Amino acid sequence: MAEKNNLTDDRALMRRGRAGFPWLRITFFLLVCFAIAFPFTKTGKDVVATLKRTQFAEGKAQGEAIATKAQMLESEPRLITPKVATPLPVPAPKSELVVTSPKRKPVIGVDKDADIRKTVRGFNLKYKAEFTPGKLATLERTRDDSYVADFKLKVKIPKPATTVEELKVANPELTSVLPGLPALVENSKVSSFYKSLYDNKSQYLRNRVLSLGETLTMHNFFDCQTMLEMTHPESNRKVFLFQADMDVVTDGSDGDRLSTMPDEVVKSTYYQPFTSYSWKKKTDIPNPMAAGWQQRINKAKQEIANSATSRERSNWLKSRIRMLERGIDDMKRNSFLIAEHDPFIVISINKFKARGIDKFAPHVGDYVAVIHGNKIYPAIVGDGGPTFKVGEASLRLARTINPAASSINRPVSNLGVTYVVFPGTAPKPKAAPDYELWHRECTRLLGEIGGIGTGYQLHKWENTIPEPEPEPELQIDDPTLDPSAVTPATLAPE
Repeated sequence: MAEKNNLTDDRALMRRGRAGFPWLRITFFLLVCFAIAFPFTKTGKDVVATLKRTQFAEGKAQGEAIATKAQMLESEPRLITPKVATPLPVPAPKSELVVTSPKRKPVIGVDKDADIRKTVRGFNLKYKAEFTPGKLATLERTRDDSYVADFKLKVKIPKPATTVEELKVANPELTSVLPGLPALVENSKVSSFYKSLYDNKSQYLRNRVLSLGETLTMHNFFDCQTMLEMTHPESNRKVFLFQADMDVVTDGSDGDRLSTMPDEVVKSTYYQPFTSYSWKKKTDIPNPMAAGWQQRINKAKQEIANSATSRERSNWLKSRIRMLERGIDDMKRNSFLIAEHDPFIVISINKFKARGIDKFAPHVGDYVAVIHGNKIYPAIVGDGGPTFKVGEASLRLARTINPAASSINRPVSNLGVTYVVFPGTAPKPKAAPDYELWHRECTRLLGEIGGIGTGYQLHKWENTIPEPEPEPELQIDDPTLDPSAVTPATLAPE
């Protein structure tokens, strides 16, 4: 037992002796000394030199990698946000009636192919950029509402003019030209076609709101001041009155009256030989436009015969040929107004369809008095147009009002033209234009609504279609020949 206790005491002394000696400190001290002395030895100097060469090589490689990355970024195409010009301030209106010039400076700094450049004259575009604090980019780039451009087209639907004073805003001389107008307006009502017109305009914009270059311009949207249905209290003569601007139509053809037309017109794919007002041909002289349409048929047939023409293209060409053939057949049977020579106006085709349903609806051939300033012109409703526009007249009428008028230059840009249509007055049967008859009928109809004011007169149209050149007389030098028996064949050289 005593031996066991002595052994335990000896082990305890040994543990205390090992714990008391500073082995860890001595080891650390020796390592430090070695680290200080090692670089000065030959082996140490070689190791240091090798480490320096390695670090330099790694640094050089890293620098070259950074330079290469920078060059790649410079060479890659980058999305650059263009600088957009500050929008021109809109002046505050001085009165209720504000006329905005159609000429505006284009937006500077926008890509030349951007649709927005096509809309500068059409409407005012207001824009601004908003920036708000967000969350981490890794999160924001996954959210649909982090990077958004909002576009809203806001258009005011104009109210129609319903009083004499409102009608005179477009033409202050209107009651002087038509002294019976106040009596007509007193019991008038706004035509349902006015609402239909602006409904069609609105729908047109809705369908094209994302194609800014194809939307209606501000000018063409606000092209109608009013549409009124009026009945004279004494004569009961019905009147469909509307106020608008005046665009130009250049269509129409008639072989009986004009057997030749310019080559650029005959070959044009845009010029339409037809008008809604037509009548049966009286002669065998072919319509000059038929030759151009036949050339288009021939070219289409040649393209169909080409093996390289796709099936889809061939089907389209065949449909086109059928349309052209129907048109040529129509030109063989009927004559049409000629916009360059005949005074007429264009009415939306939806009004034609309402004939028999709406007693005020204008129809093809109805007489109309066109008033601009202090001038009043007799005409007829000669053609149909789109349902979202109003105010269009033949080139003859347009150039009489403004000699500078053309297919690309409207004669009247403001809403200063008043169209007084007399529904249900179209001649039966329809016939070639008779300007004297048109003048007499318009004079009579205007008389039924109060007549023309003192000092004003209804314009008289002259025929501007050139007379066909007479055939040259045959010169007979042989006195022995009987003049009555002479023919081109007898004079032909042997």
